[in-house]
Amino acid sequence: MLRLVLLRHGQSTWNAENLFTGWQDVDLSEAGAVEAVEAGRLLAAEGAELDLRVVHTSVLTRAIRTADLVLAAVGRSWLPVRRHWRLNERHYGALQGLNKQETAARHGEEQVRLWRRSYDVPPPPIEPGDEHHPVADPRYRDVPADALPVTECLADVVSRVVPYWDDAIVPDLQAEGARRGAVLVVAHGNSLRALCKHIEGIGDADIVDLEIPTGIPFCYDLGEDLSVRTAGGTFRFLGDPETARAAADAVRRQADR
Repeated sequence: MLRLVLLRHGQSTWNAENLFTGWQDVDLSEAGAVEAVEAGRLLAAEGAELDLRVVHTSVLTRAIRTADLVLAAVGRSWLPVRRHWRLNERHYGALQGLNKQETAARHGEEQVRLWRRSYDVPPPPIEPGDEHHPVADPRYRDVPADALPVTECLADVVSRVVPYWDDAIVPDLQAEGARRGAVLVVAHGNSLRALCKHIEGIGDADIVDLEIPTGIPFCYDLGEDLSVRTAGGTFRFLGDPETARAAADAVRRQADR
């Protein structure tokens, strides 16, 4: 059995302020750091059943810090960590940095809901000369400029995440002998949603309703053919399932604000 653990980073400072974040590099809030440590405690509670061997993160600080805090909590700060931009959050284009409620008041709730919750409608793009264009960020200096997004819908995120799944995560899952063990991916709401869609074969219309709370690990048991073997054909949250459901409902309510 192959074991994959996914974790959305702890609450960020912009999550707390209800701002569109996307590729903007903000840190964890104090509450988010607490969530990350608690996620590590939940992973440690799994004991030998969850033998972490490698970690994958995005290149955004909130995911990197979450992974660091988790590994410290489980006593495995020495594990190899692979970071890649393909695990970044969805790029929210010109909405990044804007307050969600104020944006809805300006553009109308239906338009903003379409940008946020549809599968294939991206927000307005940032302008080529924008100071926050990723081409000016040194962490993307080796990425071809035409591969860097200026806005994304969820379909775009799926298109960039799946190649990383195939090329990097799957080989770690299928490693033989002493290298075999659970793979942890610490990323973002939409990049994790994209992975879940691909792993489970979730339809385009249904995936937008999947809510992933911050700071609560969830686990897939996979066969050698990468088919889902977890009970119910989907993931399971670690820890108390009621707590996870309540946290997912809170994310859903925020999306409606």
